[in-house]
Amino acid sequence: MFKQIAAAAALVIASSSAFAQQAPKFYVGADVTSTKAKDTDGNETGYGAFAGYKFNENFAIEGGLRRLADISDTYYDDYYDVDMNEKVKLNQTSIAVIGTLPLSSGFGIYGRLGYNHVKAKYRVTASSGGFSASEADSYSENKVVYGAGLTYSFTPAIVGRLEVQKPVSDLTTVVAGVSFGF
Repeated sequence: MFKQIAAAAALVIASSSAFAQQAPKFYVGADVTSTKAKDTDGNETGYGAFAGYKFNENFAIEGGLRRLADISDTYYDDYYDVDMNEKVKLNQTSIAVIGTLPLSSGFGIYGRLGYNHVKAKYRVTASSGGFSASEADSYSENKVVYGAGLTYSFTPAIVGRLEVQKPVSDLTTVVAGVSFGF
C-alpha cells in the first residue's frame, strides 16, 4: 500500500510541471506617447494600440497603430491682418520583431527592429476681412523603426512597458503602455 501511495505521489509531482501556467502567446495593448520632432519646441502627446504574437519568452512579432501627434494652433498675424489656423496629424503604422531579455523579479529589457509608415497630414487656413483660403497636403515616409525598452510583468498575462523609439530620423517617441496576453 505504501508503495502505491509513494508511486502516486511521485506521479503527481512529476506531472505538475506539465500543468504549470504558461505565458500567453497572443497579446494586445494600448499606450500613450510623447513625440519630439527635431528643431521644434515641446513634445506632442499621442496614443496607440498594438497586437503581437510571442514565439517564446525571447522573441515576438508585433504590429501597431499610433497617433503620434494631433496639433491645432490658431494665431493672429498683425503684419498681414490675418487669422491663421494650422492643424497637423501625425500617424504611424508599424510591424517589428521584438527581442526580449528577461531579468529578475518580473523585469525585462527589449529591443525593437522593424518597418514603419509615418504619415503627416496638415491643413492651413487663413482668414481676413470675410475672406478665407485653405490649403491641405500630406507627406509620408517608409523607414526602419527601432527602439529599446523596459518591461515589468505584473502577472504572466499583464505586462507594462516603457520604450524609446525612433520612427523616422527627425522624430523621437517615448512610449508607455500595457499589454494583455491571452
